[in-house]
Amino acid sequence: MSRGFIKEGDQEEIPRVPMRAYLPEGVPNYVTKEGLEALKEELKDLEVERVKAGDNYIMVNFIDASIKLLVDRINSAVEVDISKSKNTVSFGAWVRYNGRSVRIVGVDEADVNKGLISFISPIAKMLIGKKAGDLIELKGSEKITVEEVSFEPMELTQIINDKPTRTSTPTEKRPRRIIEEQPEPIEQPQPIVEDKAIASPSKTEGPRRFAPEVNATEFLPIVNERGNIVGRAMYVELHKGNKMLHPVAHLHVINGKGETTRLYWWHVAFGDTPEKTLKRKMTETLGLSGANPKLKRQYIRETKTEKELVYVFTVVSEVDLPIPPEGKEYMDLFEKD
Repeated sequence: MSRGFIKEGDQEEIPRVPMRAYLPEGVPNYVTKEGLEALKEELKDLEVERVKAGDNYIMVNFIDASIKLLVDRINSAVEVDISKSKNTVSFGAWVRYNGRSVRIVGVDEADVNKGLISFISPIAKMLIGKKAGDLIELKGSEKITVEEVSFEPMELTQIINDKPTRTSTPTEKRPRRIIEEQPEPIEQPQPIVEDKAIASPSKTEGPRRFAPEVNATEFLPIVNERGNIVGRAMYVELHKGNKMLHPVAHLHVINGKGETTRLYWWHVAFGDTPEKTLKRKMTETLGLSGANPKLKRQYIRETKTEKELVYVFTVVSEVDLPIPPEGKEYMDLFEKD
């Protein structure tokens, strides 16, 4: 359902407006030319949404608050001219190090999955001021070798399912809309299960284990009780008592006798339906592709730290799947399923 058709009474209160990407107090809001254009495009989109909201005061207030935060960010933006920059890593530079290529950008432009890292991120702070050939020594024996510095677009390292690939950087004046308010980059993403184990499970390697995904800086959707997306917030914000409703998918794996053999859960990704997230995760983390899970029910689960819209799915399978965590804390997640 479109935001503009959510009627009064669908929500009991105005949803909390997620903050923009973190920018320390007193730090200039540096942006690239492309980043500033993307912010302005975002403002146009919000203004269109404002008109669509009509007399729905809940969404009007939500959008107005979002626009205020965005306008404040645009007004404070300091566009950096990189045309005169040369060989030293600085804001706006493309940098290749340890076989990986990134670009240093503003906080609202940052998207580590696309190779765009915030200038306030730890890795950017280490790279700034360095030149090709410089060596950065970290704790232990780990080192970073700066291989190339450029102020012309280069292919960036894209992370898909925790695997690095290459992606071309747009060269047109206004690139496809950059993802806003992204978290600071995490240099070592933590895959749940190695691809080798998923593609070809081996009994000789011992039982596979399932671990719930926890990424404190991932952005997740905020929804109303009907499941309509009304905003987004970081994982960490959604799990510290703010009680912003967000969707999760529970999966009950049932054998041919009708017995539940496995219980799994995942957060629904921003922009995904619960079904889409579930099927992707079943393939990526369980190695269970082509299955057809069925929606059993949905309900709201609330604790002291969070509030979830739970979608409960079932699937029939006799496959030897990863073993989920044991213990009361994990099982309590499924108590009302």
